[in-house]
Amino acid sequence: MQPRMELGVESAAYRAMLQLERYVRGSGINPTLLELIKIRASQINGCAFCIDMHTKDARLNGETEQRIYALNAWRETPFFTPQERAVLALTEAVTLIATHPVFDEIYEEVSRYFSQDEIANLLMAIVTINSWNRIAITTRMVPGSYQPQSLQQRKATPETLSV
Repeated sequence: MQPRMELGVESAAYRAMLQLERYVRGSGINPTLLELIKIRASQINGCAFCIDMHTKDARLNGETEQRIYALNAWRETPFFTPQERAVLALTEAVTLIATHPVFDEIYEEVSRYFSQDEIANLLMAIVTINSWNRIAITTRMVPGSYQPQSLQQRKATPETLSV
């Protein structure tokens, strides 16, 4: 598989996406929960690059193999907390919004665990990964090329903030 194009930091549009990603990463969302959002949306969208990237990052954050493998069937497992389940349901509803609306029950469940500001940040995280999925799929980013850095080494630079 060959990439169609290299969309990089020299592009103003790409830099704008990086700014949104920077906001999401600094918004206070638990890193484990953020990676679950990114993996689940990427699974739904079929974005191999993002699945590869975010499962690597999740492992680096201490996520277990069992939860990563079961994420696609999270409703049928006991591995996720009620808060995580609420966010996963919201992630699926927002990702599939064209065919599955965000029902009041989903929003109400998320509201049990998160404030309005926190929900706004979760929504931005979901929107952002959906955008990255579309960018990665359209440009044919090659899965397997991403190599994570340890959290101590990671800095908020354009190179570490992609997808």
